[in-house]
Amino acid sequence: MIRPPLHALQGFVAAARMGNLSRAAESLHLTVSALSHQIRGLEERLGQRLFVRVARGVELTADGQSLFERVSPHFDAIEQALQPYRARRDDVLTITLMPSFASSWLVPRLPRFLAAHPQIEINLQSTVNKIDFERQTDVDAGLRYGPGDWPGLQAVHLLDDWVAPTVSPELLARLGRPTLETLGEFPLLGAPGGRWSDWFAHFGGTPPKRFVATFDDSETLHRAAVEGLGIALGRLTLTRPMVDAGRLVTLFEERLQAEYAHYLVFPERSARHRGLQAFREWLLQEARDYAASAECVQARASGKVVPAKPSRRRGTR
Repeated sequence: MIRPPLHALQGFVAAARMGNLSRAAESLHLTVSALSHQIRGLEERLGQRLFVRVARGVELTADGQSLFERVSPHFDAIEQALQPYRARRDDVLTITLMPSFASSWLVPRLPRFLAAHPQIEINLQSTVNKIDFERQTDVDAGLRYGPGDWPGLQAVHLLDDWVAPTVSPELLARLGRPTLETLGEFPLLGAPGGRWSDWFAHFGGTPPKRFVATFDDSETLHRAAVEGLGIALGRLTLTRPMVDAGRLVTLFEERLQAEYAHYLVFPERSARHRGLQAFREWLLQEARDYAASAECVQARASGKVVPAKPSRRRGTR
């Protein structure tokens, strides 16, 4: 067998870690076509299928996983060996975050940061996958939704989140507006237990015996509500742009505090990054402005906000 070229193995490792050819190609400064060609060539040399396509990108086959486990530690060792010789640029900042939070909260505000700091180049990596900052040393920091405690990372609290029933105007016009007492008679999106149980326990009404549909991520849940599938218990940081655009309606003033909160996280190596320091201060001010917005103030003033239970603040997304 002819020895595979090193650059093909590097492309394979990048695609395996990110689970997405577009992001992997970008990190290697390649086109997607060039990276795909490298991987196909590697598969032909090895006589094995290394990836399969899935809805959100690519996944390793059993053979691909075996190769990744054998090869990736060597690339990690090379990366660590070169780290002391890599120049640190304070005017380039790479941030990882969930796609839903990027599109609904950060990106609409980002022009203000760039206007205030035109010398800083900011790169956003939107992904649902967790980032290993020890391995992916090109990533400076992340925005995470979770309990605020990630081993090996510094976490700066940005803002809490709130949940409330949201519905499309079309569904509201067709079925009418529910009250707190009759909400359980309407089509609800979600599952028994969890926050819906908390909602009915705090604000009254009878939960339904069955829900219309369940979803494993917030973005799909909110999209289903926009399409009129049912009423979602939506997170306000994610649904507010849709409410402002008239695509969703928040049914009540009542609010439940979400289980987790939003944080800026970063490894120790990024603590002295001047671009990150500027971004952190800007983020904190944006978070304060958001928390003081009319919607949150109105909800607190009404006395209809229920804090989350501390015992439930586990896990991360």
